[in-house]
Amino acid sequence: MSFLDNLKKAQFEDILPAWKVLDSVDQLAQLKADSFIKPVAIFKHSTACGVSAQAKFKLEQGWDIDPQTMDFYYLDLLQNRAVSNQIAAELGVTHQSPQLILLKDGQPVFHTSHHRISLSGLHNVLA
Repeated sequence: MSFLDNLKKAQFEDILPAWKVLDSVDQLAQLKADSFIKPVAIFKHSTACGVSAQAKFKLEQGWDIDPQTMDFYYLDLLQNRAVSNQIAAELGVTHQSPQLILLKDGQPVFHTSHHRISLSGLHNVLA
């Protein structure tokens, strides 16, 4: 990872420390395993898309999920397309951008995309 990539990652983690960065296909097995302990959400975001930026903003503005109750991963699609492709292949969830996928017990239990992405959707599934 380059210096600029590390800087971008650090800046992102400063903004939303509860969000983790998903940037490797190798992480997927661990995310699926972790979802047996607590739910794991994956937010697939295109940094070049206005709709994706709006969805991300909606999540950030109302963020109220305790990291003890759910892990939340951010995937930059432009930098990590192979990871997105692997998610679609392993989980059987057709790629969308932006997209929110929730895993429990190693399986997707909820997914949505575009303007339907919201914290209330996550809360409803987690309840």
